[in-house]
Amino acid sequence: MSNCEQCIVRKVSALKALNKEQLVQMANCKTSYTIKKGEPVFEEGETLNGVFCIKDGVCKLSKLSSNGKEQILKLVKSGELLGQRSMISDESANLSAIAIEDMEVCFIPKNEIIGFFNNNNQFSMNIMQSICGDLKDADDHMVNIAQKTVKQRLAETLLYLEENFGKNDDGTLKIQLSREELANMIGTATESCIRLLSDLNKNDYIEIVGKKIAIKDKNKLKRLSE
Repeated sequence: MSNCEQCIVRKVSALKALNKEQLVQMANCKTSYTIKKGEPVFEEGETLNGVFCIKDGVCKLSKLSSNGKEQILKLVKSGELLGQRSMISDESANLSAIAIEDMEVCFIPKNEIIGFFNNNNQFSMNIMQSICGDLKDADDHMVNIAQKTVKQRLAETLLYLEENFGKNDDGTLKIQLSREELANMIGTATESCIRLLSDLNKNDYIEIVGKKIAIKDKNKLKRLSE
């Protein structure tokens, strides 16, 4: 993972604005490593001295409430950067990033990123657009929690998982979240999530295959989510 210039991930992230010299500079200072499923990329409250570029795999961004319950705010996949807001604001991480499947990530030190930020206008614009996108997602999530029923949020989340992460050959969702994780995404108790999934299965919106889920009628699910 040493050649940043040829890495396809950088072509779909804010790093695409870096020139050849900057990519070589980044390759010489970054650290690459593997994170196993269930392990943290970083944890809430941690001081981040750089950003993480996801080369492969998916992680969840989550926050713990005062009673210890997890709220999953977003799933982050290959090609995205983690930690840029905390780094720029010079604050500790507001969320935890936990791998939900094995990941390959590259860590780029803060001083390098700030140097690129100060000397490459397009790179700084890309970073700011990414942060603005995260803020928009947070606004949408807040409105959904306030105005949509749990069943609507579940339908919307299942569609989101298929549209953003794809399907297996058997038609099941490629990203396999536990029932607890799915409940933590939609803001409900695990038991309620299991009951709603059973209802959707009975009414032919979805099909439950063991622990996996397949969407059977996307149009019906879209209408339910609205």
